[in-house]
Amino acid sequence: MPKLNLPEDIAPRVEVRIRYSSDRRSSGAWKVAYADLVTALMALFIVLWLMSASQKMKSSITGYFRDPRAYARAMASRTAANPAGGFIAHRDNMDEIRKQLEQALTAMPEFAQLRDHVQFSVTGEGLRIDLLENDQGMFFVSGSPEPTEAGRNLLRVLATETAQLPNFLVIEGHTDARPFRNAGPATGYSNWELATDRANAARRLLHAYGVRPEQVVEVRGYADQQPFNPKDLYDARNRRISVVIRFTA
Repeated sequence: MPKLNLPEDIAPRVEVRIRYSSDRRSSGAWKVAYADLVTALMALFIVLWLMSASQKMKSSITGYFRDPRAYARAMASRTAANPAGGFIAHRDNMDEIRKQLEQALTAMPEFAQLRDHVQFSVTGEGLRIDLLENDQGMFFVSGSPEPTEAGRNLLRVLATETAQLPNFLVIEGHTDARPFRNAGPATGYSNWELATDRANAARRLLHAYGVRPEQVVEVRGYADQQPFNPKDLYDARNRRISVVIRFTA
């Protein structure tokens, strides 16, 4: 049987080559450069913002980057306990609260003269802020429950800061051991009345400057029974107002 030969394709073969111009290969390079520029500008803006941020904000950012999960849990519990926002003062962050208060007080123009008369201490009850008097009467007019201008300004700053906390406040009044106007235990206006009246005057100012009505839970008058300097019962520093930020339960 003869072999069947199929006719070959008479059409010439055409070789197709695709050429890419150099312009087409580099057409997306500007997008990469633009993205780098935008990223650099964003980083610059973040740095500038952080430089002007408050210490509270910086602490929050630091806590997030150290442990994001722990920070998220802390924020969730903090929001549940305090929907209005702000720190909650407890035993673990009292140093942070103290630094926040000190920073706010330092912004006062006259605080350089008051610095040695404002003492912070942590007790079993909470963070205590003592406003210590001098012989001339630094925070209250000598022998009177009337606050001085320096006392009003300092209580205004304390009220602004403590009003952001959900913690309860206790206000105490103290005197030295000098008998007040020769009053006796049963007669006259004594150190007991003076200590209590000064504590109440401080309470009224704190409320006037933003502390919530329910935030102050106790006003105490101790007269000379709890001296700041027990070695010298006549020390002017024994005359003081104390604001205690109670620990949360």
